Amino acid sequence: MSAVLDTERPVARWVPPDPMGRTLMAKFFRALGDPTRLGLAEFCAEKERTGAECVSHAGLSQGRVSAHLGCKVSCGLLTLRRASRFAHYQVTDPRVLQLLRISQEMVAAQAVSIAVCTKVRPAR
Repeated sequence: MSAVLDTERPVARWVPPDPMGRTLMAKFFRALGDPTRLGLAEFCAEKERTGAECVSHAGLSQGRVSAHLGCKVSCGLLTLRRASRFAHYQVTDPRVLQLLRISQEMVAAQAVSIAVCTKVRPAR
């Protein structure tokens, strides 16, 4: 289904009009803009997870997963709770799951175009 903009109605402003606001919004999306970080966001949204569970889920080295988790904690997308020598992570805001669901629906609708797009480079 293709959406057509109705030029007769005022457009809702969801993107901040100021450069700093747009920069912050872009950083928010970059914090999710990696396949591993997306997977960890969903994994940690279900319930609180230990660092070891995150490493096992991601299938990457502990150092790589820690870097991804640290990014998400630093940006406020995950909370970190320390208990003894263990780190526990959980999504800060349950709306992250809504965002992932909406994104999945949009990607499904545009999968071919996104797959062949050469203007946006995949995450490293």
